Amino acid sequence: SPPLPGLLISSPPLQPAAPMALNISTELGVIRLRLRPDAAPETASYISRAAAAGAYDGTSFYRSDFVIQCGLHGSGKPNPLGVDLKVNETALHQRVSNARGTAAVAHWDVPDCGNTEFFINLGANSHLDAAYGGYCVFACVEDDASFAVVDQIAEAVKQRSKVAIQSITVS
Repeated sequence: SPPLPGLLISSPPLQPAAPMALNISTELGVIRLRLRPDAAPETASYISRAAAAGAYDGTSFYRSDFVIQCGLHGSGKPNPLGVDLKVNETALHQRVSNARGTAAVAHWDVPDCGNTEFFINLGANSHLDAAYGGYCVFACVEDDASFAVVDQIAEAVKQRSKVAIQSITVS
């Protein structure tokens, strides 16, 4: 017999929701970064997968000048993804400037060589939008409490060279 009106016979499998935020737990508090898949879908996915694999657990923010930076540099930990980013998405999608509170992938002076290193801009750094192919923004600080932690980390790194990251979770 034919199905009844409105009766669902089958449906496609549900796809897991894309991660929307990174929660960076540090010794000074939590920074919540809202991911920007509209600006950098591959980059947001790459950093989220690295975080979910525990890449950042036990590492630190170790740079503080016009940004605070973290990643595997100097940690002795291997990249759990086994590969670096293959593309710099700076000019491929919705362009987001390196403004205060945006997070971008760090890279050498070659544009397509990003990895697990990323930074959070402490001020407007629009010069990074085009330098060396641009530094791809993939997230932004979500709230005032997170901005306060970012600023505390910036000051602490200047005083003692690093601030520990306990973990980065994806939500």
